[in-house]
Amino acid sequence: MKLKQVMILIFAFTLVVSAFYPNGTVSAAEESISVNAGAAIIIEESTGAILYGKNVDEMLPIASMAKVMTEYLVLEAIESGKITWDQTYTPSEYVYRISQNTNLSNVPLRQDGSYNVKELYEAMAIYSANGAAIGLAEIISGSESNFVKLMNEKAKELGLQNYEFVNATGLENKDLIGMHPEGTGVDGESKVSARDMALLSRRLIQDYPDILKTASVSKGVFREGTDDQTNMPNWNWMLPGLLFEYEGVDGLKTGSTDNAGSCFTATAVRNGMRVITVVIDAKDDSGTLHTPRFKETKKMLDYAFNSFSVKEVFPANYQVKKQSEIPVVKGKEDKVSIHTKDPLTLVVKNGEDKLYKSTFKLDEKQLSKNGELTAPVKKDQKVGTMIVTYEGKSEALTYVEYNKTAQVDVVTKEAVEKANWFVLSMRGIGGFFSGLWGTVTDAVKGLF
Repeated sequence: MKLKQVMILIFAFTLVVSAFYPNGTVSAAEESISVNAGAAIIIEESTGAILYGKNVDEMLPIASMAKVMTEYLVLEAIESGKITWDQTYTPSEYVYRISQNTNLSNVPLRQDGSYNVKELYEAMAIYSANGAAIGLAEIISGSESNFVKLMNEKAKELGLQNYEFVNATGLENKDLIGMHPEGTGVDGESKVSARDMALLSRRLIQDYPDILKTASVSKGVFREGTDDQTNMPNWNWMLPGLLFEYEGVDGLKTGSTDNAGSCFTATAVRNGMRVITVVIDAKDDSGTLHTPRFKETKKMLDYAFNSFSVKEVFPANYQVKKQSEIPVVKGKEDKVSIHTKDPLTLVVKNGEDKLYKSTFKLDEKQLSKNGELTAPVKKDQKVGTMIVTYEGKSEALTYVEYNKTAQVDVVTKEAVEKANWFVLSMRGIGGFFSGLWGTVTDAVKGLF
């Protein structure tokens, strides 16, 4: 067959393959997405690895996503016994007036009514009810002003770095009928970076996983069977049965104001991997505040689940060649084996789980100048960490937690007892004669 005919056949075959497998030749390094938003981030929940980021550290208005912090503080107060689910509350004038505003997301509360913490919490978590959120703030802290201080203190405690909470709801203060929290301005609004929003959401899910039982309710009813019965469709339209239903989505919180735009913190789980996405000020051609956040979130979730998986890259008891032992002085044995204490699980791009190199970094404070441990040495004594580096062509993944790196503790495999004085003496004598013999043999060699 002539060369020209062969080339034509190869070209035709390539076209056929490309038609059936359009992405077959795209490497993990070439895969990417473009999110139409002011800021966005994707993280894997168990490790905190950042799978995608756009403008992740800029403080931006987050609207009702601020209620994630309010939810955290409610659940913390329940856990500590500070408040109880059946504890009752009568709305203040402020809460009553806010709850009557039908231009905001609300369940109407009676000024002389009595409501328990559970129903106010569900109204906030499912329907983003603003009056209910402020009521919970008053239950916990006496006033929304005190609660805002608590919100910012908790943010610092949880490791957030780019945040400012000004109220319990995420509303713009101008919508709070002149009763916004003390110390905040009438033009104030809560601002948090996409990274810190993801970090806060991760802590909420990990510390209080029951939040998802409530956040995943597609449609709830407030005060069912009473004259005050109010339907509560979840604003998270990616939940089962809703307009943008997406397999695996079970939370977490939407938000929208004129300044914040279309915002959404989502979480979904598939094949044992949970991801958290945050999109702030999402945009599309619809001209609405609702649909852009779901369209951009779908894009991010698809990218995460199609491109990454959680894998145990290095098992427990793993040893690095040429670093598997440490010499020991003054011990019954003169060395001790070392290995990793736990397995190291990483989020890896498809096909890249072999592109990681490990090294042991020993704790120099425990070693002598000659790199030795001094007996006694305990079993499972931490002597350093295993550091992992990525050697692929893509950009190495970083973490939502500031300054975190991929590492695991390195420990001793067995104990080494301290040798008694007699053994140490014999070693000293043996060392002396060994040195003496070495000197003699060197001198004899020198004669020849």
